[in-house]
Parts: sequence; structure tokens; C-alpha cells
Amino acid sequence: MQTRIHDTLSAAVAAKPDALAIIDYADRKYSWSELAAATAEAKEVLLAQGVKAGDRVVMVFENCLSVCAFLFATSQLDATSVPLNARLTHAELDRLITHSDPSAVVFCSDASDTAVIHGKAFSAKTAIGSYGTVGLFQRRGSQPEPCFEDGSAQVALLLYTSGTTGAPKAAMLTHHNLLCAAAASAKVRGMQDNDMTYLALPLSHIFGFVSFLSICGAQGAVRLEARFSVERLYKALKTDVTLLPAVPQMHAQLFHYARAQNAPHYDMGMLRFVSSGGAPLDPVWKREAETFYGIPLQNGYGLTEGTAGVCATASPLGDPDVSVGHPMQDSTLRLDFDAEGATPAEGIGEILVGGPQIMKGYFRDPEQSAKVLTGDGFFRTGDLGRFDDEGRLHIVGRSKELIIRSGFNVYPVEVEGALTDHPEVIMAGVVGRQVSGNEEVLAFVKVAADCRLSEADLSAFVKDRLAPYKRPTRIVLAQDLPVAPTGKILKTKLLSTFAEQLMPEISH
Repeated sequence: MQTRIHDTLSAAVAAKPDALAIIDYADRKYSWSELAAATAEAKEVLLAQGVKAGDRVVMVFENCLSVCAFLFATSQLDATSVPLNARLTHAELDRLITHSDPSAVVFCSDASDTAVIHGKAFSAKTAIGSYGTVGLFQRRGSQPEPCFEDGSAQVALLLYTSGTTGAPKAAMLTHHNLLCAAAASAKVRGMQDNDMTYLALPLSHIFGFVSFLSICGAQGAVRLEARFSVERLYKALKTDVTLLPAVPQMHAQLFHYARAQNAPHYDMGMLRFVSSGGAPLDPVWKREAETFYGIPLQNGYGLTEGTAGVCATASPLGDPDVSVGHPMQDSTLRLDFDAEGATPAEGIGEILVGGPQIMKGYFRDPEQSAKVLTGDGFFRTGDLGRFDDEGRLHIVGRSKELIIRSGFNVYPVEVEGALTDHPEVIMAGVVGRQVSGNEEVLAFVKVAADCRLSEADLSAFVKDRLAPYKRPTRIVLAQDLPVAPTGKILKTKLLSTFAEQLMPEISH
């Protein structure tokens, strides 16, 4: 019985040591035994850094062999991995490192110049092994957490879900959470040991991490991309890819690229499962996707606190359904009609999720944990939904103001904070707006009448304060914003109030 996430690696090595496991961003190939050897070396590196059970190990990276090896090595030590995207700014990174209180930080250098730059800022020491090249920073004074033999109690992963309320929130995901999520994902995709999955989703995001773990559990192989490249995806689809989990923006870029190659349809016949997640699904866009792939496009719904997917569709080709489907393996859903934003007469309530994939809580934050976890183990998502006559869940809105851009979570308060750091910005409101296959970030700022600040000035100002996916597509400057009597910005009126200023963006 598997009780730790590294058990999936052990099982794969025992079953098929010489089989292909990973093809990386540089087309280097690694077998399961080679991944295990890299993991063994990574474990020795962590031990030399003083990492022990109950510690946290931060990893700063873009997808590569190194992070896979250090994730499994951390699990073998009963420490907790904290994966962070190298595209974060130094200020964001420093804040999350402070909060997670790690004993060591690993900067995975091979696939990311940004990780190298971050490593230099921390005076990280270089280490080279079969895992690749990494920078190591040993952090003093870290306090370990309790350890448990039970995989449902032992935390394997901290994943950050918000940096918006003054104190970051990191979901504590246990080994049991992750193993159950991986099994559910593999079942939905019908994964087999001869599958090749194309994975450009970052392992620092729950969608990417669980996808990778499901591949390991199924003992298939993965094309692990450091960053999304439409050219590489197009080539991979013509070579060996059978499974494609992605976000809408990736699919949309592929369609455009393929048409430019005079190939309006995928006709290789190898691809048997394609899914879209991390953003709402537009029905027109879904039809376009199915026309291109020639197979059904499956949709789903997930969240970090629920260890990725909790719902998924199993639609036939041409089904117009744009729901997020039925609950996945062992997940349970219910609606709270007494929650804020609920409309009981229309069957709309806040979505509550239960099951073995629900997080243990937020790291060192019992107050926030108590707000979202019910006494009977359900997680309050803050999303509003309804069930149709066939029991499929439809997402109708979010009571939280989360923006999902290209599969990444963007929290408006964090963007607003970066904008209001500018001395000439009085107040700021940030909202999301649906565009084809994605959601964009729009910012509205109040400035003084004599202010000469421009949109370009503010865009440049936030560049070093926000990761690229968090930066606003447009910043509208105004002397007044719509506000309630309390002075709070009425975000629901921002788009309509400034429709004329946004018109060039709409028409474009």
C-alpha cells in the first residue's frame, strides 16, 4: 500500500526500471531508474543541508528533472515540499520563503535563468549531480512541524493560494490527499502505462503537480516542458502524445499555429484524451476545440484546497454541455443556500466540497482554516454553482473575487496593493473580464486631478512587483471611481462605468 508520494516512484522502478519516464524541455530522456538515481543524490544533498523530518524545503523552478528529484527526495525525508514558480518577483519570493519557514531553499537552475538570478540574490551555493544543476541556500532557525506515520496526517506539500490579505495562505496537502487526487485524475483520463502526456502546466500549480503524480502512478511517460511552446506542442502531437491536459490559452494558441501551418485539423490519431481546466469553458470555443482535435474536449473543476480536480465531464463528441461534470472519485459536493450570493429559488448556492482530497488546513493559520473547513470536513469554496437535472455541476460565479488567468490564480487585492504602492495612486480596484478562452486582469485607479501619471508609467511601476500573469492588461486612470457610501469601490460597476475607455481593447 502506498502511503507516501515517493512510493509511486518506487513502484515504477520496481515494475519497469528501464522504461521511459521523462522527456524534458531539451528533449533529454530519463528512465524510471535514472529518476530514482537522481532522487537518491538529491536526498543526500538535502541531508547535507541539514534537512530533517518535519522541515520545509522550498523549490524555486520551472519544470525540469531537478524539481522532480527534489520533490521525491523531500518526501523520502518526511519533509514538506514548497514549490514556487521562478517567475515570481524577488519581493514575492522573499515573502513566501519567510512565511513557509524552510530549512533549505533549492533553486533549480537548468530550465530557468530567473531561478539562477533568484539564487544569486540569496548567495546560493551551486551543486551539480545527475539531477542537474541547482543553487542551495541553507536557512537557519527553521522550526519543524510534527510528523505522522499516517499518510492522511503527514503534510507532503504546501501550495500557496493567496497573497492578498496581508498574510499569505498555504494549503497543507497530505500524502493521502495527493495520492487520492492522482488516482482520481488517472481514472478520469483512463491513464495507461503506454501513455505519453504533454505537460506544460507548472508543477508549482496543483493542476500540474497532480497531473505529474498521476503519470507516475500509472507508470506512463511525460513530456515535461519548462514553459509552454506552441511549436513544441505541435511537434509533440505529431510524434507521440496521447494525453493533453491544458488550459484554454494553450489550446487557442495551438489552433492558431496549426492553421498557419495549413493544418486546420489534428489528424495523427494518437491523441485519445484532451481536457481544459483552470478557466471557464466557452461553448463556442469548445466547439472549435473539438473540431480541431476530432475527439471530445473534457472540462473540470478543481482548486488547490481540494488537491486539484473535484469534478470532471465525460462528454461524447459534440455534446454542447459546458458544465464541469459530476464529482470525481470519492469527492462529494453540496450547496449552501444560506451563503452570501446564494439564490435558493434558482438552485444556486455556495459549493462545498468533501472527500479524501480536502486539505488539512492552512499552514500555521488555524483561524483561516476554521473559516473554510466545516465541522464535518467540507471545504467552503467561495464559488457559486447549481446542479442540473443530470446532477452535473455548473459554476455560475465566484463569491470570491479570484481571477484565473492562463490557469494561474490572480487575487485582485494583491494587484491593488502593488498599484497603491505608487505615491500618486489614491485607490485601486481590480476585476477580471472574460476573453476568448481566458480571463484578463483590468485595473482602475483613482488619481488626483493634477496627476500626470500615465498607464505606461503604472505598468512599468508594477513590473517588478508582480509576476507577469498578475500584471493588468489595462490600467484605467480616473479622478473618481464608483463607490458605496462607505467609500468601498463598487467593483460590479467598474466595467460599465469605464466602458468607453476600454472600448479600444474591446474592439481590438
